[in-house]
Amino acid sequence: MIDSFDDIFENDPDGLLNVKPKVTAQTGDERVRGKFDQVQEFFREKGRAPEPNQFDISEFQLYAQLKGIRENDELRMAMEPLDEYGLLGEQKSAPESIEDIFSDDEFGELLGGGDDEPNLFEFKHTPKDLERAEADFVAQRKPVKDFSEYEPMFKKVQRELSEEKRKIIPFKQQDLQPGNYFIHNGLLLYLELVEDWNGDLGGGAVRNHSRTQVFFENGTRSDLLYSSLYKSLIMNGKTVTQTEEDVHSLFHENFGDVGEDDKADGLIYICQSLSDDPQIAQRDNLYKVGYTRGSMDWRLHKAHESPTYLMAEVKVIEVFECFNLNTQKFEALIHRFFDAARLRIDVFDEEGVRHEPREWFEVPLPQIEKAIQLLLNGDIVNYRYDLNTQQIVVK
Repeated sequence: MIDSFDDIFENDPDGLLNVKPKVTAQTGDERVRGKFDQVQEFFREKGRAPEPNQFDISEFQLYAQLKGIRENDELRMAMEPLDEYGLLGEQKSAPESIEDIFSDDEFGELLGGGDDEPNLFEFKHTPKDLERAEADFVAQRKPVKDFSEYEPMFKKVQRELSEEKRKIIPFKQQDLQPGNYFIHNGLLLYLELVEDWNGDLGGGAVRNHSRTQVFFENGTRSDLLYSSLYKSLIMNGKTVTQTEEDVHSLFHENFGDVGEDDKADGLIYICQSLSDDPQIAQRDNLYKVGYTRGSMDWRLHKAHESPTYLMAEVKVIEVFECFNLNTQKFEALIHRFFDAARLRIDVFDEEGVRHEPREWFEVPLPQIEKAIQLLLNGDIVNYRYDLNTQQIVVK
């Protein structure tokens, strides 16, 4: 006998009452929100809104999506409550270029009109210019007559990868410099030369029209254009990081190569405390990373009276004269990178006033040098400092 609804559900041997919930299709608002979430994730990673970068299709796609939302009043109002970074502040304007026309999403075509209608920027086919670059990348390879000079280099890099002395990270344009290694479709390659290379990635002539010399681990080489190499690596490429030994060497090389036109901006210095205070003296790998526009002698002549120097004399470990560099900003970035390892103690001056020094870090010296090198070449965005292992690691 059935006395309640519970009895009905409990006496259902064939499971007729176990109705599966209906899966509803994703709504237009959900699709737009997903696209806007991607734009905000880009901002979190890069610190800027996406731009119409013709060399980076994924960034161009995000730029188009953001512009389409900005210029559609209904979409903009729907997304404004989710806008964490004020990305929707721009108002609609008349299209001034082909990019503006394709970015105008007033009727939602670019963001997809339905479940079966693809987003215009969700590429189902590779653009022709990238297809040509990919084809050229393979077609232009020629056998190397004497590969014995290069073969040991590739074997060494492969060994360092297996020993985790090197890492494989996402490719980006600033990596594309002579002396670096990359992986394309699983094949290790070495960029030996870029014609007219001056180290300035902003130089359009270098980026677009210069020839390269690229060697591959299978014994072939190629002399294609820098722009073609860049496009091919954007499609199917990864960057191989340098070893700590390489970073150390480049670090000193970069600070030592100065020309007549270079402008001195001050000194970055690394020092250790000579304090006999147990809470300082017993700490391993305690260093101060500082900056000065004056001489080191003047900067340190009263270190024992300064809370900045922990009220003690210091030993200078390394000093680097910096050129063409916003040195104060550079110093601030290093401090932010190592914030988790910052020394946090109270120091009292001669009058008993409490101070909290901000420029001392418990970090091994090679790791400080590595961080500075990563800042110089722009790679630091791919890394973080692991407090447990006291190592800089890939994010």
